[in-house]
Parts: sequence; C-alpha cells; structure tokens
Amino acid sequence: MAASRLYLSAKSAAALDAELMSSGGFSLDQLMELAGLSCAQAVYKSHPPESKRSVLIIAGPGNNGGDGLVAARHLKLFGYNPIVYYPKRPNKDLYNRLVTQLSNLKVSFTDDIDMAITETDQILDAAFGFSFQPPIRDPFVHVIGLLELTKKPVTSVDIPSSWNVDSGPPKTGELGAGFVPDVLVSLTAPKPAAKFFKGTHFLGGRFVSREIAEKWGFSLPDYPGVDQVVELPVDNEKL
Repeated sequence: MAASRLYLSAKSAAALDAELMSSGGFSLDQLMELAGLSCAQAVYKSHPPESKRSVLIIAGPGNNGGDGLVAARHLKLFGYNPIVYYPKRPNKDLYNRLVTQLSNLKVSFTDDIDMAITETDQILDAAFGFSFQPPIRDPFVHVIGLLELTKKPVTSVDIPSSWNVDSGPPKTGELGAGFVPDVLVSLTAPKPAAKFFKGTHFLGGRFVSREIAEKWGFSLPDYPGVDQVVELPVDNEKL
C-alpha cells in the first residue's frame, strides 16, 4: 500500500510511546516484546540461520538495548546462536528479567567485544535508540569504532547507533561517521535519520492501531501474513 510517511522526531516518538502506554493500553514490557520480535523477524528475513547462524547482539543500557535482549531470545528460538554484549546493565526488574530469560535458554554473554565481532556471522546493533544524546561514552566509543570497521552485516534497531535521530549520520571525522548498517528496522514509524539510509529498511509497527496512526498523521502499510515487519521501498517518501 502506498501511503504518506511521517518521520517521527525524538520528541514525537517519545510522546507517541507515552500515548501507546496510556490510552493505547500497552505496558513497556509489551512494547519491548513486540519491538524485539520485529527485529528478530527482520534478521531472519535478511540473513536466515542457514547462512549466518551466529549473531552478536550489542545491547545498550536503555530501551533500545531491551529490544535487543528480546530479539536475542527470539533469535535463539528461531535457530540462531546469539551471543550478547551488554556492558552497562541497569539494575531494574524489567532488564534483569530479560537477562534471566536469556540465561535460562543458555544464551551466552561476552565481555570481549573484539573477539565477538571477529567470530560472529552478523551483528544486531541495539546500543542507542531515538533518545540518544552525545557524547558517546566508554565502552561504546570503542564499540562504534568497531562497527565502523567491520565487514560483517549489521542490522540496526530503530536508529543506527551514533546517528542523530533528526539529522542522521555524524559529520565526516566524527565518531560513527563511517558506520552505515546493512539493514534498519524502524519501530512504530521511521525517524528522520531514516531519510539518510539507503539499505534494506523494515518497519515494525503492527501493534499501532489505525486510529492512533491517523491521529499522528501517518498510514499503516499492509503487513504480509502473520509478519510483524514489512520491508519498505527504496523511495523514502512512500510506504
């Protein structure tokens, strides 16, 4: 379905999330579960386990990292061999439970990001989301540098880590300027940074009602079958 696309700024994305968790009736757990499942499906569609079985999930300390932890669980159940790099763990019940779920599935965690990137078949970048504000701090300075250099395929969750949600990639010479993922999974609706992305672009927003979409001025695409994601066309002005 062709439809006009609204790019949600960081402020608008936060407000829409708040509406989904108030009048929409969703909890943060539910939205994170749906987002993580969407990301796992996008990885499956882009690089199925038969071709690229090992997946390194780089999880940041916020909700974007939580999406990555959920995705890691689904990827394990999809037949992948996920390994998680999660260096900054918030001491909150939601995130602790996500870690427990992964441990119960025998999903490995690593502190050696250099070795993990060398050994993995592909990477899921869930370090920073739409609320990211510079500067980047350690250990993620090193992580972004590795992402700039790696030849492994990378799927980014909502926003490529180090990119500004509104203005896109860093300027030449700045950290992250050389990082361009192969796949982007926009969640709920694309953010302005997606205008600068020319790779494979998925939308994961099947949990948004048509009433809420109309209120915020964007149309929902037709999701195929039972999929939680739909691939968007290269033309970034149409769905």
